[in-house]
Amino acid sequence: MTRLQGKVGDPVIKVHKINTTEDLERAKKIRYEVFVIGQHVPVEEELDQYENESFHFIAFANGVPCGAARWRFTEKGIKLERFAVLADYRGQGIGSALVEAVLDDIKNNPESTGKPLYLHAQLEAMKLYGKFGFRKVGELFQECDIDHYKMVR
Repeated sequence: MTRLQGKVGDPVIKVHKINTTEDLERAKKIRYEVFVIGQHVPVEEELDQYENESFHFIAFANGVPCGAARWRFTEKGIKLERFAVLADYRGQGIGSALVEAVLDDIKNNPESTGKPLYLHAQLEAMKLYGKFGFRKVGELFQECDIDHYKMVR
């Protein structure tokens, strides 16, 4: 997926589903920087037992790897997770491009038909997910000492 930004000077954003070890390592490095270094999430919580069963994505801005995400099937439906954008690239549409790419991939997966979509959103990211039809359900909770709400679509 390629998305050209509307204003001169905005980056050309490309997001694709990961199918190489090199891109998976790039995505994990982005997640490590955002979550482990930036938000003090324990590394064993960030890189978890679901890595091999998840569908991973990486975002590039002008060819530089800068964002990552994944989704997976769970007993509750389909969980979108691990959305991360490097600090220097936030506010440029990369998060939106990642959400779009993940939702498109889910829609094109025949096993996803009829399954509910959900995620655990950090407070700062709720507005982004809301743009894609996710709505808050339930009470505020913490994951890794960070406030979250469950959001569903």
